[in-house]
Amino acid sequence: MTDVQIFHNDLKKTLINDLEVLNCEYGKNTIKFLRLHREGKKHFVKEVEVCAHLRLTSPQEYLEGNNSLVIPTDTIKNIVLVLAKKNGIPSLEEFAIDICNHFMTTFCQVAYVKAYVQEVPWQRLHEDGVPHIHSFICVPDGIRFCEAEQCRNGPLIVFGGIKDLKLMKTTQSGFEGFYKNEHTTLPERHDRILCGELFCKWSYGECKDFDFNCIWKKIRECILEAFAGPPDCGEYSRSYQKTVNCIQMHVLSRVSQVQIIEVVLNNTFYNVVDMKNLGLTNDKEVSKCFKYNLTALCRNTQLQSIAAVLHKIK
Repeated sequence: MTDVQIFHNDLKKTLINDLEVLNCEYGKNTIKFLRLHREGKKHFVKEVEVCAHLRLTSPQEYLEGNNSLVIPTDTIKNIVLVLAKKNGIPSLEEFAIDICNHFMTTFCQVAYVKAYVQEVPWQRLHEDGVPHIHSFICVPDGIRFCEAEQCRNGPLIVFGGIKDLKLMKTTQSGFEGFYKNEHTTLPERHDRILCGELFCKWSYGECKDFDFNCIWKKIRECILEAFAGPPDCGEYSRSYQKTVNCIQMHVLSRVSQVQIIEVVLNNTFYNVVDMKNLGLTNDKEVSKCFKYNLTALCRNTQLQSIAAVLHKIK
């Protein structure tokens, strides 16, 4: 061994001794598949995307290049598919729990596991009010997702959620009385369109025997109720922030299983088009849309994102 090699080895040992590994995990992302379940002639489908991540008891593969404890990501993918085949997917949360339980009980070298599952929103097709036995339509009315995570000798924690839920109400919304100074150009509005794309994530705390499908549907109903208000008259929204709070408070008051709820509401802004030069009076009938382009690296200047987290105090 040359003097240069000895120097570099000593330097490597010194750096490793002086540093602490805060986190070292790996896994398999975007495991996409369709699970078909048959009950006689009637078919049921779950199309999901799964991400499964592990942290091992020793970071030796990271520090030393020793792979003896590493479960290959291809094996992780195969395990997810086998669990779907054997156990089905009664709910996203139960499937994520199955993944966590399998890795914790099968591999002693796993110190932490996290499973993320999201669902493609397929709904059964109806013809003249009659549900079809094997045909479905993809309806983009919000994407359901969940997360489950567990440390060895620790509790199993489960989160549920909905994202990409696009909501709009064409009146009963305003923004007035805000702070103004020499830089303020935004006019007050007492009647505007309120529109946004909602992300909502909640924690169940430690995992219990919940009916996750029923709870998810109830939370979605609460979100829609709080956003829209009564169907015959609606409810006035003083700001996007207040609407986010109303959604959170309504869910916490109606769904006892939820402990923490996070809501993000990305604003889509509609500006009434001035048609005076065209010889027309536009009574808020035609509006131009400004919204955030999710595929762009630069944010649209019209984007407003409101986020808040609430924790239930026992």
